[in-house]
Amino acid sequence: MNATARRHWNGVLMSTLEAAADPDAPLRSVTLPAEWDTDAATALAQLVPGDEALDLPSLASRWIDALAPDDATARSLVWMLLTRQAAPTEAVWHCRFDRPPGFIVNLAAFVSPGEGLAARTFVAALRLICSVLRHAASTLASQRNGELPLPDLFAPEQTEAAPAAPADTLAPTPLAGDILLTNLDACLAGVGLDYDSEDGRAAACAIAALATLTAHAGRGPESLPLPPVRTVLPGLGETLRAVWNEAAVETETPLAPIETGFSSSNPIDGLLGVEACGLAPAFSMLRSDGKLSRSALLRLEARGFTVETALAAALAGETVLPQPGPNAHLAMYRALTGFVDRMPARPEVQNQPIRNKLERGIRRTLPPRHGGFTQKTTIGGHRLFLRTGEYEDGTLGELALTPTRESGMVRGLMESLGEAVSIGLQYGAPLEAFVENFAYTCFGPAGTVEGDPVASYATSMLDYAFRALSDTYLGERLPDGPHQDTQSDPDPLLPLDLPEADDTPPTGRKRRNLRLVC
Repeated sequence: MNATARRHWNGVLMSTLEAAADPDAPLRSVTLPAEWDTDAATALAQLVPGDEALDLPSLASRWIDALAPDDATARSLVWMLLTRQAAPTEAVWHCRFDRPPGFIVNLAAFVSPGEGLAARTFVAALRLICSVLRHAASTLASQRNGELPLPDLFAPEQTEAAPAAPADTLAPTPLAGDILLTNLDACLAGVGLDYDSEDGRAAACAIAALATLTAHAGRGPESLPLPPVRTVLPGLGETLRAVWNEAAVETETPLAPIETGFSSSNPIDGLLGVEACGLAPAFSMLRSDGKLSRSALLRLEARGFTVETALAAALAGETVLPQPGPNAHLAMYRALTGFVDRMPARPEVQNQPIRNKLERGIRRTLPPRHGGFTQKTTIGGHRLFLRTGEYEDGTLGELALTPTRESGMVRGLMESLGEAVSIGLQYGAPLEAFVENFAYTCFGPAGTVEGDPVASYATSMLDYAFRALSDTYLGERLPDGPHQDTQSDPDPLLPLDLPEADDTPPTGRKRRNLRLVC
């Protein structure tokens, strides 16, 4: 640890963990605060590629020395990083200042259980970040080779009747930097609000407006966004009005602009302990280790549940933690538009309800006693048994395909395919993907379907099976595929058709006998 890092990080308890950027990479020693977890160590390994040991204080001291104008500011930046309130973007960590720098702000870190959002602390942190970004814009301007201005090739020639425009309109003030908000869902959970609710969206708009007002302070009243109609959170309205009154002041020397937005997925989010990047909802209530996430625990506490009482209520059939609806992300996106300077890509509309996302490496096994159904069907004269296993919520978790009168190889392949699909479903693979790939596959046996009204004709056993699953578990009945001409080619699963024996062979032709050729 260098001298600067030792001075700013003195007294902080550290620990060394083994982590890698991905599962196939070799492990590296990562030294970071003892309160942080292995996910943060993994994020730091992703942030700094290579195989050497990593030390967070030494890495942070590089950009702190480049950005902080004095020791007091440096200590404040270290404190924000230690409390995981904010951290600079990836380019700043590598001291690349050819473009405007930026900071990612963890909204959930400004929420205290039982106290709500610390709005004044949030504003103070943003003002410090704005001061740092504007100082960097003035001291590191010579490194801004990534945004050289292009000559105005199509500007009209200057004439005496049309004098040149003022210098301030020809050369706008360059951008000082970005402030990107993240972990919105966990922030709303900390104040006891659901993501997919009117109050949740109103609180998110008020928080985003407060960040933009603080960033635009010193630019004049024309640059300020309109405050939201509702603030919902106690004390937030007073803070918004106070920041507005300070920012809505005419000035002849506006400060360098700072733009606000929301972050996208990046290693800095992992370093700050973010559950869901930017304005997206957290689709899983579980962490990577299988335990309940912090936002899930906060929402349980807001509803008056402990983990034990929540489990008992869930077993009794009560919906303890409602998950965001299929269009919750899009609704939040639309609500926040206009309260920040730059919005991320528009989220896609979800056609199916959002299911709990299983983390990689965690298998959701079926209980020993579970529901499901068994369907006996005949496809082109070949009998098939289709069996399913269901979770408590009625979703599919197991599939068995058993053709009863086929060869051992065919029966083994079909049963193995059913087992492979079952494993995929239990690890979180969507049933829609299996239906899309296996419905309408064409191979024998194929033909008329008897015993199940879901289909009258199937182009293969797999075509029937996955169309039946689509009808039962996805609520979508797929139409029959085109009928295949089975007279031209023999069925590969049936013996070759031989002429029937006849005691009186045709006149002029000698009946041939079959011979065994070795």
